[in-house]
Amino acid sequence: MTDITSQRPSGPFREGDRVQLTGPKGRLHTVTLREDGELHTHQGVLRHRDLIGLPDGSVAANSSGHEYLALRPLLRDFAMSMPRGAAIVYPKDAAQIVMQADIFPGAVVVEAGVGSGALSLSLLRAIGPVGRLVSFERREDFAQVARGNVETFFGETPDTWNVVVGDLADALPAEFPAGTVDRVVLDMLAPWECMDVVADALTPGGVVLCYVATATQLSRVAEYIRGTGLFTDPEASETMVRGWHVEGLAVRPDHRMVAHTGFLLTARRLAPGAVAPQVKRRASKSSYGDADVDAWTPGAVGDREINDKNLRKRAREAAKAAEGARLASGSRESEPPTE
Repeated sequence: MTDITSQRPSGPFREGDRVQLTGPKGRLHTVTLREDGELHTHQGVLRHRDLIGLPDGSVAANSSGHEYLALRPLLRDFAMSMPRGAAIVYPKDAAQIVMQADIFPGAVVVEAGVGSGALSLSLLRAIGPVGRLVSFERREDFAQVARGNVETFFGETPDTWNVVVGDLADALPAEFPAGTVDRVVLDMLAPWECMDVVADALTPGGVVLCYVATATQLSRVAEYIRGTGLFTDPEASETMVRGWHVEGLAVRPDHRMVAHTGFLLTARRLAPGAVAPQVKRRASKSSYGDADVDAWTPGAVGDREINDKNLRKRAREAAKAAEGARLASGSRESEPPTE
């Protein structure tokens, strides 16, 4: 078995390595080194053989004397620049997913859908050489893009990874016996549609994590998970990253930031027959339903409701304040103008 997930991306540059080149004006070029390869720009030609054998972090000049910094791309660099068939999971979210879902070496992990493979790269690194990742994807064309990206980054397809083209709800029971999956990560439009088979596949104490883009998706999947009675109460969060400009005394936030990309919702599988202790909430327990108009009350969405007595008191206070403002205004108008 080739343990590619534990190979150290270090040492002198070799033929076949991917190298990220930063030019004089900060422009990035990513190339795969070949003995006869060349990087052509309007500023000259940089031959790959001038890089092969140099240590990571070296500087090489092209035919016009322009210098390029050569570094092996980090995982985040590769994920942001790789070919995309579908939108990727951003590095800031991938890092949170690995931590919040507690992806550990040797874990058996299920992922759906695979998209362009950005999250798969992080999961493969986290499970190590003895774990197992099975990625489900409905579209064969997306799966092909993901396979290509993962193979490009690692140099070959990891033995710990398998891509299944099909619907998770149909294919998961055939792939895994009940209670044999440690973690499930769902990056899909309607994760509640497959939550029942996910519950069957997860081992007691296992984690399900849903990555959804909108607040309506977040609400629906949270209420569905609660309704099953098979999981702990779900927890939701989002991650925003703001860079800073730090140069001498000019220290300030960047003008641009990576704000909302998606919500993360996690829950853990209860043991068979276990009933989680009731969680006390201020908001009423209204089930999610687009057709149930009566469910959309202030209490149902978590707003504090005011009773009639307090409302009458607030109305008297507002009227008293308005009367005081009118009297003050009239007093000012009756005063003689000052010179």
